[in-house]
Amino acid sequence: MYTATCVAPVNMALVKYWGKRNEQLILPINDSISMTLDTNEMCAKTTISASESFKQNCMWLNGEEVPFEENARLMRCLEGVQRLALANGDIKFPQSWKLHIASCNNFPTAAGLASSAAGYACLVYTLARLYELPITEELTTIARQGSGSACRSLHGGFVHWRKGELEDGTDSIAVPVVPWTHWPNMHMLILVVNDARKKTGSTKGMQLAVETSTLIQQRAKQVVPQRIKELTQAIHQRDFKAFAEITMRESNQLHAIALDTYPPCVYMNDVSHAISNFVHDFNEAAGELLAAYTFDAGPNACLYVLAEHVPRLLAAVQLAFPNDCEQSVEYLKGIPVPQLAQHLNGVGDAALAHVNPKNLLKYIIHTKVGKGPYQLSDDQSLLIDGLPLPK
Repeated sequence: MYTATCVAPVNMALVKYWGKRNEQLILPINDSISMTLDTNEMCAKTTISASESFKQNCMWLNGEEVPFEENARLMRCLEGVQRLALANGDIKFPQSWKLHIASCNNFPTAAGLASSAAGYACLVYTLARLYELPITEELTTIARQGSGSACRSLHGGFVHWRKGELEDGTDSIAVPVVPWTHWPNMHMLILVVNDARKKTGSTKGMQLAVETSTLIQQRAKQVVPQRIKELTQAIHQRDFKAFAEITMRESNQLHAIALDTYPPCVYMNDVSHAISNFVHDFNEAAGELLAAYTFDAGPNACLYVLAEHVPRLLAAVQLAFPNDCEQSVEYLKGIPVPQLAQHLNGVGDAALAHVNPKNLLKYIIHTKVGKGPYQLSDDQSLLIDGLPLPK
């Protein structure tokens, strides 16, 4: 038996990927840029075992057995990695051996928190480690065929997914913009409004948008190329003001297109809008842009903020969105904020133009920019003798 266990990160889009020119190959209609998040707070973990004794391919997700060979995207990823292994020429076990795959997320699945991106990136990376393949940009073209954004989770730091022009998609790859060490004090507060499965998934939402939105093609052809250039420059220069404005405008435009879709796709809710209003009030009270929101296809807010401003922002969030559980470790997850108490009394009234009803947020995750996937030791496997560990 041969086994590999790996971890892959979540990534959060800054310039959004929304809409495909090829559904099967998952080729986007526009470029996108994302930030990879630290795996200490949010990640997918996958173990893959290959054995001559296995009778069939099996997969378990978060402890539950799920279809394997009926999953077209999973099979495309597997076949893509196996093709690379054959081309590489040094295969240590026959490809006829069946696989057992166990994967888990340490955060909610299908809730607009990029679980599929982390999951498919981890699948492809772990397969590559199992077959002892070199880690190249070609792997991003395979991960992309599982979940588009997964290609960005194969790199750390800030990542640019190029849409490409070729029909076969071989030039639609993800490349690093800068490593995480370039802007290590870039942090994020994730305000989880709802961690249930989305009513309209991203795949369906994109398809409807391409078919019915009158705004989406203008965005792809005219708006996004300029924003890619401006955001890349802001990242290289560590210009948070420019970074923040582009990020928030991008988020707003994504959800404008979702509403322009027919019938409309409504991902944000009243609490989401309250959060975006809060961020603008907070920045106005500060006299500068200290925080930037972005919303993917879901109601949960991701707030970009530099490390030195995290205590001030989190204190303002707690005052504007009070919660009965705000002192609990189950409410404030992730990186500790030791200076928080001293800031709770220092947030001016101007930052709290509106204090919301209690308990609108389920919990908050504090994380930061992080590195790409990596392999774990054998004793951290999710499979024992080819079977998943008990829950």
